[in-house]
Amino acid sequence: MTGRIIINTLTAPGFCRNGTVGQQHNPMGKMTKAQLMSALAEKTGLAKKDVNGLMDTLAEMAYTHVKKDGMFVLPGFGKLVKVHRPARMGRNPATGESIQIKAKTVVKFRVAKAAKDAVL
Repeated sequence: MTGRIIINTLTAPGFCRNGTVGQQHNPMGKMTKAQLMSALAEKTGLAKKDVNGLMDTLAEMAYTHVKKDGMFVLPGFGKLVKVHRPARMGRNPATGESIQIKAKTVVKFRVAKAAKDAVL
């Protein structure tokens, strides 16, 4: 095998599955934040800067309301809910030793029925 270079395009950085160079492969069709902002700007006719500002404001409002009220509803998508998890007993997987896990507050996202019906 003299003079031949074989590149595994599935694992080499900078290569997509189709062998093109420079484009990053996006597994399972997930959108990046930049792709989402561009798509929203294109669909609404707004500038990307305005769309970014709107999304930043929406996120800030959601965080503020969850912190203050314990819930933020985004109609048609779902709601962010602050939930208290009580203390419980757990197990250290490395040693098998029983350990006490402290109580804590977590944020969960509950998907709206309309979103479930539209997707599933």
